[in-house]
Amino acid sequence: MISQNQVKALLENSKLIEKKKLEKVLREATEKRENAIDVILAQNLVGERPLFEAIAESLKLPFTDLHDTTIRRDILALIPEPMVQFHRIVAFARTDRNVKVATVDPDDLQTVEFLEKKIGLPIELHLTTPSSISEALKQYHHGLKAEFKAISQEQAPSDRPEALKQLAEDIPIVRVVDTLLEYAVFEGASDIHIEPTEKETLVRYRVDGVLRDVMTLPKHVQPGLVARIKILSSLKIDEHRLPQDGRFKIESGDQRVAFRVSILPVVDGEKVVLRLLNETARVLTLEQIGLQPRPLELVKIAIKKPHGITYVTGPTGSGKTTTLYTILSVLNTPKVNISTIEDPVEYRIPRVNQTQVNPRIGLTFANGLRTLLRQDPNIIMVGEIRDPETAEIATHAALTGHLVLSTLHTNDAVTALPRLTEMGVPTFLVSSTTNVVMAQRLVRKICTHCIESYTLTKKQIADLEKQVDFSSVLKGLVAGGAATEKQGADELLFFRGRGCPQCNEEGYRGRIGIYEVLDFTPAIAKLVLERATSDIISQAAKAQGMLTMLQDGFLKAKAGVTAIEEVLRVTKE
Repeated sequence: MISQNQVKALLENSKLIEKKKLEKVLREATEKRENAIDVILAQNLVGERPLFEAIAESLKLPFTDLHDTTIRRDILALIPEPMVQFHRIVAFARTDRNVKVATVDPDDLQTVEFLEKKIGLPIELHLTTPSSISEALKQYHHGLKAEFKAISQEQAPSDRPEALKQLAEDIPIVRVVDTLLEYAVFEGASDIHIEPTEKETLVRYRVDGVLRDVMTLPKHVQPGLVARIKILSSLKIDEHRLPQDGRFKIESGDQRVAFRVSILPVVDGEKVVLRLLNETARVLTLEQIGLQPRPLELVKIAIKKPHGITYVTGPTGSGKTTTLYTILSVLNTPKVNISTIEDPVEYRIPRVNQTQVNPRIGLTFANGLRTLLRQDPNIIMVGEIRDPETAEIATHAALTGHLVLSTLHTNDAVTALPRLTEMGVPTFLVSSTTNVVMAQRLVRKICTHCIESYTLTKKQIADLEKQVDFSSVLKGLVAGGAATEKQGADELLFFRGRGCPQCNEEGYRGRIGIYEVLDFTPAIAKLVLERATSDIISQAAKAQGMLTMLQDGFLKAKAGVTAIEEVLRVTKE
């Protein structure tokens, strides 16, 4: 929203508030980490309209009050209702040349640019008040409720395919589904959850790894939503007792997005989860995914070797597949043949032969991998090593002159080695084929629009010492050049997000990886051969300079990339 310095300058010039009162409220806003305008309005120091008229005059923008404005349905529908709710921006008039849009945050240029692309006309920006936006939202809800009367509980659909198909093609249902999909793409959501409860239907998005509520819809709308998504995914519309999986694609602006659909019967109906896969997303480089200089060097050395295995480990949703695709993009040249076996194929890569497993017809990871080895590959990517058979074939492939990339579900890099031996892979194969093991998590990045610095209090330091090995963290900061040995913990500057409209008051926007990379040296290989415990291997790895995930996370927290709370959230076991 408007910065505190801008608020101070325009209010001093307009003399709407006495200077002493203004200074007091600005101090209070800083202490509470709140927006100055919100504090001023909460304390009734000045009326909402005079305040925003003064802001509009200062910014040389036209001011519009929407309280007594009836917005046409077609104009209101230009901006999806969730976007109006989160970004406080609404369309209220349209001509052949432009669309007039009212907002409380004229600095939210990203949303304005998105709307110009979506609508296909230039945006004429007007400033309005928060209560005006609320009034516009009421108009949206009244219209939506009127449309939903067509799908009343008394006329609940039967299970006949014809009735369900007709329901799925009703304009209100089509509009709601389109809105949910389009807004999810705009918000950068990775998943959409449509969850039936006893009395209503909840819609939630997972953004930057965290779920948040987006919409609450009437319960009787749920069969129509599910039917619509089943039709889009080419699923059986009249099957309600068994789980179903499907897929469909949409184009939104200049983005092409694939939706992977999973439908599961639950007590109150059918729950739908849609995974968003942006097919136009550009592939990152190894530097961009967030590796520190030394681990980056180790990975680059490992993937240049002609044979051996690189393992990427971590829980579901930790970005392992993205890391593997990033490595593949580095290795993808006309001189090599790259083949993959995945479940599922999430992104298409030019010149890479990608195969999706299909257990129903016998195409498992193990069977697919056997076939790949007869395709004269130089590089093989196995989406995941889940069973002893796949593990054995992959390690034998690495032993016989292939470079193999794969993932494992373990909490850190070191425990991947005992995991392989537990699967029945001989220790000599593990020690002779492993090039490097990467473990990773994804942390949310601090929003650059509301970042602020702070130092740790004694209480915060004491709390950290209870949760983590803080002396090891400090050593990592010193080793990474982010601190000196003379500095005390209370002298170190860390960062956090205050929360602003750009990040929906979350304080975070986007994600980045934190990593630990285990260099498979002769000393580590010897310990694996001797069947050493993961604790002993971990001590040896740290002794040879391995940067742990926790240390990497604190280095990024010290650099202002993420916050300490985020690092603790994803590294706690």
